[in-house]
Amino acid sequence: MSKSNHKNSNAFEKNARELSTLSKKELVKKAKNFSKQYCVGDGKNFKLKDYETKASFNLGEEGKPLVRETLQIGVDALAAMQDVLYAQDKWSLLIIFQAMDAAGKDGAIKHVMSGVNPQGCQVSSFKAPSSEDLDHDFLWRCQKHLPERGRIGIFNRSYYEEVLVVRVHEQILKNQKLPEKLITKDIWEDRFQDIRNFEKYLNRNGTIVIKFFLNVSKDEQKERFIERVDDPDKNWKFSATDAKERGYWKDYMHAYEELIKNTSTEKSPWYVIPADNKSYARIAIASAIINALDEMDLEYPTVSDEKIVELQAVKKALLEEK
Repeated sequence: MSKSNHKNSNAFEKNARELSTLSKKELVKKAKNFSKQYCVGDGKNFKLKDYETKASFNLGEEGKPLVRETLQIGVDALAAMQDVLYAQDKWSLLIIFQAMDAAGKDGAIKHVMSGVNPQGCQVSSFKAPSSEDLDHDFLWRCQKHLPERGRIGIFNRSYYEEVLVVRVHEQILKNQKLPEKLITKDIWEDRFQDIRNFEKYLNRNGTIVIKFFLNVSKDEQKERFIERVDDPDKNWKFSATDAKERGYWKDYMHAYEELIKNTSTEKSPWYVIPADNKSYARIAIASAIINALDEMDLEYPTVSDEKIVELQAVKKALLEEK
């Protein structure tokens, strides 16, 4: 381990051990400061090469319990905030995950959202569009799955596929039943504008949108693919098509850079998460979600004086039961 890596590991370990002693307000502040380094905000000057795929440290096997403990603290905080979001029933949160195959989207959703009440959370996965989807505009199939007020909606892939895989494989675009005169050199800019306007519309109606790009390296993806082949319990996760897409890596990285540059805004930001270390990525994701919920100024609904009197009367009657 290098000196800088060792120093960063010690700093993380120190901060992690402090988390269990913090108040809710202090924990939220920590989460905000931690996630800020991965938040793109206004994407005007975004360059993907400025963001690492690896965490700045490696705690090794001995540090795994500490990492799990840190994530659990974040999960517990997130669950408590989601409970208030559900009770208040005014805001909703849409979380979008995009990444190359084997970057850890499914695992991140599973672990980060493990403490959330299922009544207040819904996960939607989007694969190749159906014939019905293709008979509508490219946002239609995702609009049907937007979260209700008081809920968290998670998109595992999303309408961003329309400026990713469709851009890398333009034959897909030609099969989308669009009038030929609408398929111009400006179509990607047009779609970026449509997405920005759509997310602005959601924001104005109380649905906050945050987006995660799990930034995995090509080498790490290779290792995870081999693991999926070697492990019979993971064979179902892998197909030859996944490996074939590696041949378009540079095209995908260019497409990701362009979409983040053109659709990351202060109110609907992208977070570029170093994804070579799954546990670290999950902590960073949980921190960003905590920050987004905190900015909603969530509070449990207050009840009227009359309601309090009524509740006390009910309590009294219950206590006097024989």
